[in-house]
Amino acid sequence: MRCSRLLLQRSNALALYRRSVNTWSAVGAAFNVQHQRLEPLQKNVGLFGVPELSGPAGFQMAQHQALREAEFLVHKACTHPPGAVTVETFDQLSDSLCRVADLADFIKVAHPDAAFREAAERTCVEIGTLVEILNTNVDLCQSLKNLLGNEAVLATLDSDTRRVAELFMFDFEISGIHLDESKRSKAVALNVKLLDLYHEFLSGSQLPNAIDKQVLPEHIRHCFSIDGNRVQIGGLHADSPNELVREAAYKIFLYPNTSLLLCLDELLACRHELATLVGYESFAHRALKGTMAKTPGKIIRATSRDFKMMKEMKKKAHTTNPEVMPWDHAYLSSAIRTEMFNIDPSVYSPYFSLGACMEGLNRLFMQLLGVYFQAEQPKMGELWSEDVRKLAVVHETEGLLGYIYCDFFRRPDKPHQDCHFTIRGGRLREDGVYQLPVVVLMLSLPPPSGRTPSLLTPSMVENLFHEIGHAMHSMLGRTHYQHVTGTRCSTDFAEVPSILMEYFASDYRVLSQFAQHYQTGEPLPENLVSRLCESKRVCSAADTQLQIFYAALDQVYHGKPQYRSTTDILREVQEKFYGLPYVHDTAWQLRFSHLVGYGAKYYSYLMSRAIASMVWRQCFLQDPFSRVMGERYRREMLAHGGSKEPVLMVQGMLQKTPTIEDFVDALVLDLNANVKSPAL
Repeated sequence: MRCSRLLLQRSNALALYRRSVNTWSAVGAAFNVQHQRLEPLQKNVGLFGVPELSGPAGFQMAQHQALREAEFLVHKACTHPPGAVTVETFDQLSDSLCRVADLADFIKVAHPDAAFREAAERTCVEIGTLVEILNTNVDLCQSLKNLLGNEAVLATLDSDTRRVAELFMFDFEISGIHLDESKRSKAVALNVKLLDLYHEFLSGSQLPNAIDKQVLPEHIRHCFSIDGNRVQIGGLHADSPNELVREAAYKIFLYPNTSLLLCLDELLACRHELATLVGYESFAHRALKGTMAKTPGKIIRATSRDFKMMKEMKKKAHTTNPEVMPWDHAYLSSAIRTEMFNIDPSVYSPYFSLGACMEGLNRLFMQLLGVYFQAEQPKMGELWSEDVRKLAVVHETEGLLGYIYCDFFRRPDKPHQDCHFTIRGGRLREDGVYQLPVVVLMLSLPPPSGRTPSLLTPSMVENLFHEIGHAMHSMLGRTHYQHVTGTRCSTDFAEVPSILMEYFASDYRVLSQFAQHYQTGEPLPENLVSRLCESKRVCSAADTQLQIFYAALDQVYHGKPQYRSTTDILREVQEKFYGLPYVHDTAWQLRFSHLVGYGAKYYSYLMSRAIASMVWRQCFLQDPFSRVMGERYRREMLAHGGSKEPVLMVQGMLQKTPTIEDFVDALVLDLNANVKSPAL
């Protein structure tokens, strides 16, 4: 019924898609007006419509239900003859646990109620522990071995089913399934210990550092949070025009925390011990190594030019230290852009109301893919905050594809991060009905106020497009198995769809479809977009070099043990790969939270950017609205999730096999070393 109802609304959506932004469609209005409260007498349907989650105690109920289902599915997998049903049962097992764990993983960071957050955290730990135990379950693994070792049965499986079976077997192998019982138990213990260390490190990496306020010059104390006689510094203040503020924030925020240094040491040691226990030379050998950091020569030459520009800019400020320091990078880059192109975010914001941006994305996806958004009214208890918006994603002929919950606005205690969370993966259920994907996009945008909608800076627009790219990857992947749905793919491919959307966000042909002044309807002048695009290339080589430094540090930390401090390693890698000096008594690595989620895989960001650049230039630069290319993009890249080798997806899209040199050249091409000032 729901699909039919939404399809009946298609003609209305197409009409709205052509409307001027001066008259908001349902999608534009949903984001540009203040939210209306739900009727309090409605029945509480639970978070995301999960009835058990109408209160914090419901997490334990959902957890117990998932554990009972897991027990049944493990028995089924171990007793059923090998065949496609084996893989389907494994995927059901994965889905039953992920449906609870993924939801809890989001709620533990986003829910404003501490009771919900704590209950979700406990559920994450319990299910995470069970997953590690299942990954060393000999009988469960044997059922998969019986399948993969039976050539006659394998011949009956389609390529996706065979790949998913191999991926499940890989999970067993890296968990040490081949070890004897005592070593398997040790592997489980190490994995469980790592879960605790991850939590400790991530929590510690976000905590502010405090210092006696008398240590700071009086004239800069007001720039920080003061608690009695202590100054709390919770960030780098990298955009401050005051060099002393930037320097103080850098040195204090990054001052070494002894307990967190020990935590990181233990985390890296546990990872290495686990890797060697299961037969790998190092933890980094479990992931594809980053090749970008090995060939930085072309980028380093452009970086030298950028740092020279920063030094000249710093001289103009008549500072006491003429050398460019790490705390200067972000500020001086911005200052150079402002001087060369006169970029003022406040000039752009009136043209980028959030509602207009969402309508622009609606138009773009309709043209490229025949997909549009439908604003939905959530039910009581479905949301964790009343300012969250719910979108149905609908295809013009296929009907409802899934749901996106948009947690876009700032609020107290909400994490200041832009990210995509999978709540439920798509898969073909046993009854033949497709389980629709559900995701959350979390941003930190200013909320609408009175008659003023949420107005976005250019960087906010780019972040919005980036995160929507992740969401559409989840929506448009129509894999048989949830284990490989949407963004559940190789790490060095997962960022490609999101980074590709950044190119659309910088193209005037795309922006001109929706960027109009929220009060006058005046279109965004093309010269403003040209300046903005040119400004992004200023100091981009230095920014890329910084990413190379991060990727190299990540690789060294997860390589063979160095038997020296993580700070000594940081100093050496920074001197080799960055270009700005290490600052004594700082430990930037303690703020490098990506070490947990991207361990030995941080290089993937650079790889994904190179691929996205090639896809944009070859497939969309000539016509960013090409339906032919849009359909090829979905068919060759988005539809497969992780069920197809990334290199094959890239080959299908580009219709050629790219080399490492192609990747490097794509990054260098994006730097556009010959940036010229526009005619003013």
